[in-house]
Amino acid sequence: MLRLSKILNKKVVKALSRAFPEEALAADINGETLDAQLVPASKPEFGDFQINGALQLAKLLNQSPQKIAAAIVEQLQNDREFSTMFKPPEIAGPGFINITLNNRCLEAEVTQHLQDERLGVPLVNPSPETKEGSRIVIDFSSPNIAKEMHVGHLRSTIIGDSLARILEFRGHQVLRLNHLGDWGTQFGMLISYLKLVAPEALATANAVDLGDLVNFYRQAKQRFDEDECFQTTSREEVINLQSGDPIALQAWELLCNQSRKEFQQIYDKLDIRITERGESFYNQYLEGVIKDLDANGILVNDQGAKCIFLEGITGKNGKPFPMIIQKSDGGFNYATTDLAAIRYRFNSLPNGDEAQRLIYVTDAGQANHFKGIFQIAKRANWIPNGGLLEHVPFGLVHGEDGKKLKTRSGDTVRLRDLLDEAINRAESDLRHRLEEEGREESAAFIKHVSNTVGIAAIKYADLSQNRMTNYQFSFDKMLALQGNTAPYLLYALVRIAGITRKGGDISHSTDKLQFSEPQEWCLIRELLKFDEVIIEVEEQLLPNRLCSYLFGLSQVFNRFYDQVPVLKADEPNRGCRLTLCKLTADTLQLGMNLLGLPTLERM
Repeated sequence: MLRLSKILNKKVVKALSRAFPEEALAADINGETLDAQLVPASKPEFGDFQINGALQLAKLLNQSPQKIAAAIVEQLQNDREFSTMFKPPEIAGPGFINITLNNRCLEAEVTQHLQDERLGVPLVNPSPETKEGSRIVIDFSSPNIAKEMHVGHLRSTIIGDSLARILEFRGHQVLRLNHLGDWGTQFGMLISYLKLVAPEALATANAVDLGDLVNFYRQAKQRFDEDECFQTTSREEVINLQSGDPIALQAWELLCNQSRKEFQQIYDKLDIRITERGESFYNQYLEGVIKDLDANGILVNDQGAKCIFLEGITGKNGKPFPMIIQKSDGGFNYATTDLAAIRYRFNSLPNGDEAQRLIYVTDAGQANHFKGIFQIAKRANWIPNGGLLEHVPFGLVHGEDGKKLKTRSGDTVRLRDLLDEAINRAESDLRHRLEEEGREESAAFIKHVSNTVGIAAIKYADLSQNRMTNYQFSFDKMLALQGNTAPYLLYALVRIAGITRKGGDISHSTDKLQFSEPQEWCLIRELLKFDEVIIEVEEQLLPNRLCSYLFGLSQVFNRFYDQVPVLKADEPNRGCRLTLCKLTADTLQLGMNLLGLPTLERM
């Protein structure tokens, strides 16, 4: 509907100017336009679009809303192209104008969408300099070395990936960055401890797996908290690492590689593409951050530490909150690294191709942290003209008891275990259905379907929630064939694939489409909303809007197919309805792909 909305908006603006030329000219001189307030219709019975501006314009034009609406309608009806696309406008209530697309226009739009692999979604207008869309950095996932990915990483990883996919589809240049926690004091602790209990892990690749590293890290932390001598040794190892000692660097690299292997297995399972650029990458830029902040006159020396007092953010004492940039012992912290990353991404990306927009996908608990570093970046003049810094927060994953999702022992749930459990449950459900239906399928088929359904269910259950709220995790709900779930969408796709196989070649049916049933027009209108939904997700960074649309589309299709004969219909109805099936499948397929959801043709 986006293309039609733009065409209609131009016609409405012209109609308003013709109806009230003097007022339109006065507004134009002031650099303004009369606003007719064209919006999508709030209810199907009001048509496809509504013009709601007559009420607001009444005082300016010194006329009743009904007279203003009548004048606009008269001018629209004098527009020959308008009359070929829309039915005669209707004035409702105190001056609202309802506008409905005519059937011929809807049929033409369906034909265009069938021939367009982008299904009407436009590419962004390229910049005059690069001839491409804007450069966007999305910072997401970001697990820590020597720690296993847990359920908290799920949200950042799949929300970030879905946003990256949608922005890429729109034509932006997207750099997907994984800001790994691969530097800092924890490595001094871990290296010191491994020298005592597993020295082979510091000299030989794959000597221990990630699960062992996690346990060693916990033991190292406990010893660090209790043993002053071990604290001293650990700090010395950090100094060795920061100074580039080859033995320390070799141990660090081995530990990082072991974690990377484990992370990559999860990324492969989730179909995630991401480029690693961890904290260690920005270590070389930290001194530059200090010098730059000092030169801008915003760095304050407070009890030996270098910090910045934030504006509008206060501590418990009611005074401006200090963000420490360099500790009194000369060390740097997480905030310093984040500032270095912002400075680098806006000003120093390779090939002079700096970013115009930085997006950070993290839990809502880090909102104040990002608010602080964004403020500092702005005060340091690191943000270019038109540059954007955005935090995309998300809530917690709760268990069905409403509490933070944990294992029975009280530990954080490992992401690997969560995914495996979903796949195993999907396989159990599939085998049960096959047994009930008396179907026999190969082991390869069962494995493929189980993996697809399990992963899609996990992802969709998360993405379908408003990311800013907490949500309750339930395997039973997310794997259900009914309701707003991935299996429901997959079943709709599978159902259409079966119809298409039985329907045969329908390429001849697209030459001249014609529809007559209310269910057909309802499905067509739903299909034509796809472009608007994608633009909305791009602007608001809310993937759940696309999930809601796909679920609604599946419901509308199922009603259409249940109430209108397709395969048993006579021509030309049979071919025309099969084209609607194809367009529905194409829309579901593309929408699910943009969310990062795997799909099936049989299940």
